[in-house]
Amino acid sequence: MIALLFPGQGSQYIGMGKSLADQFSVARRTFEEADEVLKFKLSSLCFEDGLSNLSRTAYTQPALLTASVAAYRVYMDEIGLRPDYAAGHSLGEFTALTCSGAISFADTLQIVRHRGILMQEADPNGLGVMTAIGQADQKRAEHLCVQISTKEKPVVIGCYNAPEQFVLSGHQEAVNKVAERLGSEMATVNPLRVSSSFHSPMMQPAAEPFNKILSSYSFRQGDYPVISNVTALPHESDHLIERLTRQLTEPVRWQESIDYLRLQNVKIAIELGPKQVLQNLMKKMTSSIITVSQGEASDIPKAKGVFNRENTEPSFIGKCLAIAVATKNRNWDIEAYRKGVIEPYQKVKQLAMHLDQTKQDPTREQMAGALLMLQSVFETKGTPHWEQQKRLKQLLRMPVVKEFTLSEQGDFTWPSF
Repeated sequence: MIALLFPGQGSQYIGMGKSLADQFSVARRTFEEADEVLKFKLSSLCFEDGLSNLSRTAYTQPALLTASVAAYRVYMDEIGLRPDYAAGHSLGEFTALTCSGAISFADTLQIVRHRGILMQEADPNGLGVMTAIGQADQKRAEHLCVQISTKEKPVVIGCYNAPEQFVLSGHQEAVNKVAERLGSEMATVNPLRVSSSFHSPMMQPAAEPFNKILSSYSFRQGDYPVISNVTALPHESDHLIERLTRQLTEPVRWQESIDYLRLQNVKIAIELGPKQVLQNLMKKMTSSIITVSQGEASDIPKAKGVFNRENTEPSFIGKCLAIAVATKNRNWDIEAYRKGVIEPYQKVKQLAMHLDQTKQDPTREQMAGALLMLQSVFETKGTPHWEQQKRLKQLLRMPVVKEFTLSEQGDFTWPSF
């Protein structure tokens, strides 16, 4: 079992994702798409701008989303192993939903941009802060929060990250009082570089307008389960908007989310995005899930190396599904997309799940169906010929290479089954 993890605010740094964009066209196009959707040079903000702008939540959120989606697309191109689950920390939950296909990247860019602006406006005087606490008892911290918190100056645990690692969030006076008390009891105290008190009552003014924004977008069932920060369980489509809204003011239950993945027998996790925050947290929680981070080009060999290729190499059909997911969409006709992408993809996905459960190898006709699905996806998404060739040639590494033909020019041609 494989899980993909996506980081949240606090992981940003100048230059994040640049090596991926320099070396992989799919990553470069991801940043270009963000520039186009947002109408400003997000790529410059990530690659070369000052940290002061990148630390403002209205910019941080779309920047981290883009860097992580770029890392995901490179992962799908270079490794291509379909995850069984995905989870994201705070903002990372939106990234996980995007990569699962529950919502488009373009729509999520707009959503998290609005989210960041609303979160800034919820604390216009900048009185909200967040402070990471380590080597402390959570129950003791919860008790102190209840003692010190007031309606005007609240303090709560905003993130339950690991057994003895959590984040205080709220009004700076109240947060500082709890942090000082815990620090005097030998806890470690680390103020975070964020622009407000996320996952606390101070975000309540943002909740209702954000709910309205979410309601204006279309969500669908993703290709794999995404864990909710609010419940630490897989999202249910009927409650998706409500839980994403609650996430503003309720804590991130990260420790419980990892417990859930562990109970589902997840053995490998790949953190996709800047830094190694989630990889480091994993080490504090369990040794049963091997975790590596892939945020820059230099991380890819280690990410590949964590897999036992004999046991986890995707099947021919699995690779076809991965190519379909990683291919950029250039067609915004909803009905055509449903018929040409979603329906054939779901049909092949169900076949792949059945073959996996029954431990069967695909027949020649079933492989033909997977290729016909890819052909439909390429045609519907408007994939140019050169990109089709690049993606299809990934399949030539598969054991069924004899099923493929190349033209004299070296181009892939659809085989006749």
